[in-house]
Amino acid sequence: MITSISSKLPAVGTTIFTVMTKMAADFNATNLGQGFPDFDPDPKLTDLVTQAMKTGHNQYPYMPGDQLLRSNIAKKVKTLYGHQYDENTEITVTSGATEALMAAILAVVNAGDEVIVLEPSYDSYVPAIRLAGGTPVFVPLVAPGDEQSSYSVDWDRVGEAITPKTRLMILNFPHNPTGITLGASDLDALETIVADTKVLLIADEVYEHIVFDEKPFLSLSSRPALAARTFHISSFGKTYHTTGWKIGYCCAPVEMTAELRKVHQFMVFTVSSPMQVALGIYSEDPSTYLTLPAFYQEKHDFLYEGLKQTRFKPIRSQGTFFLLADYSEISQENELAFAKWLTQEKKVTLIPVSAFYRNPDDVESNHNLVRFCFAKKQGTLEQALSVLKHL
Repeated sequence: MITSISSKLPAVGTTIFTVMTKMAADFNATNLGQGFPDFDPDPKLTDLVTQAMKTGHNQYPYMPGDQLLRSNIAKKVKTLYGHQYDENTEITVTSGATEALMAAILAVVNAGDEVIVLEPSYDSYVPAIRLAGGTPVFVPLVAPGDEQSSYSVDWDRVGEAITPKTRLMILNFPHNPTGITLGASDLDALETIVADTKVLLIADEVYEHIVFDEKPFLSLSSRPALAARTFHISSFGKTYHTTGWKIGYCCAPVEMTAELRKVHQFMVFTVSSPMQVALGIYSEDPSTYLTLPAFYQEKHDFLYEGLKQTRFKPIRSQGTFFLLADYSEISQENELAFAKWLTQEKKVTLIPVSAFYRNPDDVESNHNLVRFCFAKKQGTLEQALSVLKHL
């Protein structure tokens, strides 16, 4: 007789992304929900993958990652943020940013440790914390309202959440789902909060190259005091329209990288060889990521201006390939109910922002907001807007 299993993640069910994507398929809806492009990457990049396979890059690569790729990561971070990571001892290529997040959390969080999470938050953080034996401590962002048009961080509340048990803080900027980024004053506040603590930081910066209005992205790596305690994580999937390749990376001080690699080695060992080789060659040209803000700004602005012609009230995004919109002039249903209704009845699929809160059904988690993904073809965006204009 098979014994019953005591789940380590009893609260985890089917994610909202799976639910809404299935609904989009079932109801033949235009899907602006799940965050991935519906267009292909640069043919030059896919050709480089084929070339790498044909030239023998089909076996296990070096565990920390392809040498050229790590070298180009180091050069990019130095150029953009001024921090020099050692490509051999401080940079690791991972199986997507998700694996980097899991490896970093498992590497440093022990039973009884507390981890500060800003809410709303990406859905992989809390399960990883719980698997490590840690306890998530939630600090809500200040939601849009009469006094502000978008979300913001209350740094006083962040500071108040730190206790002697706090081991780690997870920061995701540009932020999914809200689209906000950090300014210099935010980094000043963060430096002050952690200065006299042993708190480590995870900087989930997968949208680092998708920042709008010609503003530079302020990575935590741009501040030496923060870089000294930070796992800087990013994603080639977001940068190069290849989310299905699942290749990311983590930069961190040597002692932190050593512990992360111990977990990485036994979690995946290493990452797809031909794709690493291709990305190493492709990323030698900085224009492949420096042109990304303008590419996505055009899509963002098209959707934003289009939504202004509807009963939605769109909120400009500062970064990522998402923007939020208020639907309170259309419906007073909670966010999940509205998103399901829109899919079933109007054939447009969005993601309720409440899904990024630990208690999605609570009143405090529902602000009449839904998330649009504009990483789509022009025709996809036009099709969705043609429906939404008639709500």
